Amino acid sequence: MKILFVCLGNICRSPLAEGILRHINSNIMVDSAGTSNYHLGSPPDRRMIETAQSYGIDISNLTARQFTTEDFNRFDKIFIMDNENYRNVVALAENESHIEKVHYTLSKQNNVPDPYFGGKDGFIQVYEMLHEACQTINDEIQER
Repeated sequence: MKILFVCLGNICRSPLAEGILRHINSNIMVDSAGTSNYHLGSPPDRRMIETAQSYGIDISNLTARQFTTEDFNRFDKIFIMDNENYRNVVALAENESHIEKVHYTLSKQNNVPDPYFGGKDGFIQVYEMLHEACQTINDEIQER
């Protein structure tokens, strides 16, 4: 199973989800990307690295990249953090099978908030949300 997590800049939410799922199940091929090109080649946000480290997860070696149409062919499931990024990814889909790979990490009504402009509590809240979501994703994969 190949999983891709997608947020806006690929420096907060999606690299954290990548790190969490990889930590939960090292047998899953997991990656992350952003729909924007704001931070290409950058490491995750320092605050997210620190948050992940406080839970025993190292994401410091990850590098931001932009989502491309090729990702539809490389991944079995693509998990999106919010409505805006869902629209951005689906707009790049070339066919219905591409769209069928795109899922919300939580739900359409319950987006993962972007902690970038907030304080430490926002990063911890996002960690808790993504940890629970990654547990669910892993459980679903294990059931297959």
